[in-house]
Amino acid sequence: MKNKLVSIMIVTALMVSMISGCSSGNTNNETAGTQQTSSENNTTTAAGGNDAKAASLIDKKVGICIYQFDDDFMSLFRNELKSYMVAQGFSADNVSIVDSEGNQAVQTAQIQDFIKNGVDVLIVNPVSTSSASDITDLVVGANIPLVYINREPDNKEEQRWRDNNWKVCYVGCDARQSGTYQGEIISDLGMDTIDMNKNGKVDYIMIQGDPENIDAQYRTDFSIKALQDAGMDVNCLTSGVGNWDKQQAKNLVADALEAHPETEVVFCNNDAMALGALESIEDAGRTVGTDIYLVGVDALVEALEDVIDGKMTGTVFNDHFSQAHSAADAAINYIKGQSNENYIGCDYVKITSDNAQKILDAVK
Repeated sequence: MKNKLVSIMIVTALMVSMISGCSSGNTNNETAGTQQTSSENNTTTAAGGNDAKAASLIDKKVGICIYQFDDDFMSLFRNELKSYMVAQGFSADNVSIVDSEGNQAVQTAQIQDFIKNGVDVLIVNPVSTSSASDITDLVVGANIPLVYINREPDNKEEQRWRDNNWKVCYVGCDARQSGTYQGEIISDLGMDTIDMNKNGKVDYIMIQGDPENIDAQYRTDFSIKALQDAGMDVNCLTSGVGNWDKQQAKNLVADALEAHPETEVVFCNNDAMALGALESIEDAGRTVGTDIYLVGVDALVEALEDVIDGKMTGTVFNDHFSQAHSAADAAINYIKGQSNENYIGCDYVKITSDNAQKILDAVK
């Protein structure tokens, strides 16, 4: 049974529990040295209020592999994960985060190094989800608990964890929900608004992330499904793989708009690509909200500001706070000899001009 966690969906709760001012350090090997976040500032209070908990974690070693530090969302995630773990009582020097540089071979070598160094738990954001079974075998074989984050292994792999009662779990949001929310942001505008060329269809461009990533697949499929479920006919003018990258998306959208000036909607699997798409939309003399619509996912600060300014139609908040905290809590459970559900889920939040300012105030 999937354990559905309560996401930070009420803005008041967001502002109370979220941690602001995360560091944007981008080194290849981080050890939580000097990050200045409100959760770190409260480390003394958290640990002091529960000396037994702090003592039980202070000497424990955590190895964390991030698929690529250059990813905007994973930068938010890793900074929050690090500061929250320190707030829970881990020594900063024992929380090691490495950049896998988008290379699975590099990540596998990093995991092997963590195993040799005797970490007590591993948290892995896999470069390639198709390598999850190999990663699992490597870590479980070393008798180390494993928490996957952000990039979900397939159902077959997760079933292995359950069948063998392994200390392995996944923490993340269901990307089908994020795609559905993207589609609903557009469908809520109404066909009369979207169908500017009056052909009875939503003419769209789709910019995908990593095609191997299940999140990219789900966001692509379910954004369009939401339109169809709303009774709208759709027409994919073209699609391209932007690999979560702003510049790649900018180039793809520039070419697509030149070839298809009839484009009414641009879907992007994440905000970094949406920001690139926006630059090409503006370069083409188009105006979001007037003659074209644009949606992304992640709710990056710049994207939220663009939604407020009317430069993006909407985005979807990929809640790195609750995901990072849940990943850390799962790791702590394993260290303490406790169990976790194999799937620990969080909710996305749909963002439009109606709530973008409140979310921006909370995350800044």
